[in-house]
Formats: sequence, structure tokens, C-alpha cells
Amino acid sequence: MKRGMMMPGGGKVETPSPVSSEPVNQRLVMMQARSSYVTLAIVSLISIFALSGCFMFAHDSLGGGGGGGSSPDPALQEQPHVAYLSYPSKLGYPLQVSQTHEHETSQQLSSNSESLGEKRSTNETDRFDAAILDVSTSGSLEDDQRMMISAELLPNISSSSNSSRRRRPPGCDPITAKLKVFMYDLPSEFHYGMIAPDAFPAGKPIWPKNSSDIPSYPGGLYQQHSPEFWLTNDLVTSNMPDRQTPCTAFRVDSWQTADVIFVPFFASLSYNRYSSKPELKRKNAQLQQEVERFLKNQPAWQASGGYDHVIVIHHPNSMDRMRHVLHHAMFVVADFGRYSSHVANINKDIVAPYKHVIPSFHDDHSSFDDRTTLLFFQGAIVRKEGGIIRQKLYEVLKQEPGIHFEAGNTQRDGFRSATQGMRASKFCLHLAGDTPSSNRLFDAIASHCVPVIISDDLELPFEEELDYTRFCIFVKAKDALQKGFVVELLQSVNRTEWTQMWNTLQKVHLHFTYQHPSQPNDAVNMVWKSISRKVPSIKFFLHKQNRFVRLKKTPTSFLAQQS
Repeated sequence: MKRGMMMPGGGKVETPSPVSSEPVNQRLVMMQARSSYVTLAIVSLISIFALSGCFMFAHDSLGGGGGGGSSPDPALQEQPHVAYLSYPSKLGYPLQVSQTHEHETSQQLSSNSESLGEKRSTNETDRFDAAILDVSTSGSLEDDQRMMISAELLPNISSSSNSSRRRRPPGCDPITAKLKVFMYDLPSEFHYGMIAPDAFPAGKPIWPKNSSDIPSYPGGLYQQHSPEFWLTNDLVTSNMPDRQTPCTAFRVDSWQTADVIFVPFFASLSYNRYSSKPELKRKNAQLQQEVERFLKNQPAWQASGGYDHVIVIHHPNSMDRMRHVLHHAMFVVADFGRYSSHVANINKDIVAPYKHVIPSFHDDHSSFDDRTTLLFFQGAIVRKEGGIIRQKLYEVLKQEPGIHFEAGNTQRDGFRSATQGMRASKFCLHLAGDTPSSNRLFDAIASHCVPVIISDDLELPFEEELDYTRFCIFVKAKDALQKGFVVELLQSVNRTEWTQMWNTLQKVHLHFTYQHPSQPNDAVNMVWKSISRKVPSIKFFLHKQNRFVRLKKTPTSFLAQQS
């Protein structure tokens, strides 16, 4: 008789009965075959587990996993969901990917990825791919436009099982912030209490609980010297839970871990508020003295001599009583016209733009022909000190065709007429006033009116990043006073050249815009980046200065023996 034996594959093989005369070795072969199937299955399972372990290890080592083990390289950790593709351009500043095109391309890539079974996050991988596609479809780059993708902005690409766990919430990230800043807890009378004394009375909490509690800055011309307000807003909200935008500076709790120490004194507002009336001038002087006394008693100031402290004195008359005493600090200024080089200079200090008081020109579709006025100026004509050139140039230009050169005022109708005039002009004149700078330059940028700068001693904000010759025209004062020089120069600028500068103005406008919440590359973050560039030289100086600190602590008995 024969009976059937089931094989691992499910088939039945007829095997001889025990009384069969078939050789015994044939049954041994069958048993070996069964053993081979089992061995193959075990080896396959072991291989699968080994490969899975390698993948998980590699993924975690690249910052993709959230488990234990060694911490990933911070440069490869997930960053906020913003991917910029930048490369040097002929415009003198980094170009960025169009957000509109990026969004559309991201949606297209997302649908293609799903059809291929790739469950990637549209906020990370697709966003990055969209940026690459946007550049790759725009044509070849010139040799001097070497494309650079910052490694810290590369998204982490991982399996869908880890994407939700790895996703970092939007907001200010202390890991990716360029600058770690410690801010003193000065009483509210030095900052927000000047604006809203009822909301920030003495003895109450110093800082707003959330961003919605921040008071509005006073209007009018007070706004032009308000960088102190915008920087404080950005810093005080940097570690708040409701912060939804990325940041350049992050507020830390210890001055020992900070790159710089920020002094939240609204010095410009103090001057504007308390110096207009004789009975209030004492208040401005008193606040300055109290700031100076406070700082000199702080361990952070004593440790560095104040070199790593940041004080905003944007109005040229702000902190006038104490800036010579606190001159070791890094000042944020409008220009250097009112300071000796011992107090403030371009090597240690930061030039910040004025806040433009003319509203931004959104949806500007004007053209070379639409702007019928050749050159526009409206403001005070008679000025003292460096502003004497205004009167002289007025005499030269007042009869020239296509020139609007008139005195203005700071009333509502003055702002309205200046706004209309700048938006209807090809070029806008920036002349030195009482100091080398004025807000008129930044009003022109906001109006996309090509600035004509006649101010030989002017220092410009962010010039280490921006090439102003791409969107401004510079004229030396001695040349401008020659009859016909300015008009002939401007008339020589053809439609194509002017349109290029006009296009550039629309792109750089963000760099001169103060706002809260701040956005990447706006004026707030540009100022913080300028401050961050000073940090290495500050640390170099302090480290060098501290070489012989131990010698100062040498016991007196030892020094006596040596003598």
C-alpha cells in the first residue's frame, strides 16, 4: 500500500508504505528536502529583521527617529517648515522661490507621490522638491549664480510612520535661531509703560502675557524712530506658546548662555515724549541715569564691561546724557551724524532703517510712462548743519521741468500729498537733513520710487548684504550743485534700466518693513542678523582681554616675593 505525505508547499507526494521494497535512501532524500524548506524560511526571516534594523539605525542617525541613542546632528534635525532657495544674483541680494508657484507645484508633487505610494509630508519633502522644481524649470543659471541650498533648511525625509512624530510645530525655534539673547527685566516705565501706563502700571507684571497684549506704538513721526519697540516685541514673544512665526533671535533665561544682552529701554520714545515740554525733560534725564546705574550693577555688565550689550538709540538725540558713559555697548542707530567716533562708529554699532511713515505701495502696477514726474522732493527745505545743501539744491532745481521740489508739513494732508507724489514719480530725492539720514529714503523705497541719494557721509543699513546701486542712484554733493547735472543724469536713465531698479525695489521692500509678528528677512530680522555678525568680533575681543585675568588674582604675597 501507498500513503500520501503533505509537503510544506501544500502538495501530496505518494510515499511507499513501510513494507515497500523502495530503497531507504529515497526516504532520506525526502526528509532532507523538508529540512531545506524549514531552513530557508528561518534564514529569510532573519534577513528581513536584520535589514529592518539597519534601516532604523541609519534613519535615526540622520535625525529621523525619535527614540534613544545618540542625539542627531542639530544641522540635520528638522527645521521650521520654510525652505528658501537662494543664490547670488545680479540684483545684489538672495532671490527666493515664488510662494505662489511653490504652493501649486507642492500640490502637484503631493498627488504624484501618493500615486507612487510615497506618504511624504507636503510641509517638508514636497515643499523642498517644489523649490527645486521652481528653479529647475526657470532655465539655466548663469556662472555667477551658483546655487546654494543651506543644509540647515533641508527637510528630513522619512517614512510616514514617523512624520507626525517628527513634525516640529511652527514658531520661534531656539535650536535654529541665529542669536541667543538675554533681556533685562527693566520696570515697565522704561518700555511699554511709556505707551500704555494703565495697562502696565508700576508693580504689575512687566511683560505682556501674550502677543495680543502688546500695546500699539504712537502714530505720526514718532514711528520713524521705533526700532526699539519692534525688536522688543520680537524678543518678548520669541518664547511664547502662541508664537507662530520663525525668528532670528530667541530669548534665553540666563545671561551666561546668551550671545548678547538686550537693554529694553525705549530711549527714542523717552526723548520724544518727555523732551517736548520743559517740565518733562527731567523725566527723560532721570530714566537715563537709572538705566546707567542699573547696568553698572549687573553681573553681566561687570563681566564684559558692556561690550556684549545692545542698546537702541535710534533717534539722534536719544540717550544724550549717558551714551558717552555706556559707549562700550553696541548701539543701534539711524546714522552717526551726532556722535563722536569714540561713542559710536560703524565697526561696533548697527545702522537700522527708519520705519517708513508713508504706507507701503501694494499691488503696484505702474510703469515708466505712468510715473510722469521726473524727480520728487517734499519736506523741510531750510535745515541746519548738514542739511544746508537742501537750500542750495532747491535754488538749482526749482525751475527745472519735471521737478517737484516743495516744502512739506507733517500734518495728515502732508502725508497724503507725499504719498501721491512719490507714487507718481520715477525718482525721489534723499538729501541730508540735520544728520546724514532721513526717513525720506525709506518712504521712497516703500513707494517704489528710485531714490536719488545726495548725502556724502551716509551709512546705510544692511549694506553688507544689499547692493544699493541696484535700486538707488548716488550723487556727490559737489556734483549735484552744478547746474543741470542732476536733471541730465536722470534723463539718461532709459526705460529698461529704470524698470530693473523698480522691480528690485519691490523685492527689497520687505527688508525695510518693521512688523509684528515679524517675518523672515523683514527689517526686524535683518537687524538681528546684523547684530549676530558682530558677535564673533565681540567674543574675540573679550577672550583676548581675559588672557591675564588670573594674573590679577595672584596673591599679594607672591607678587611681593617677585619684587
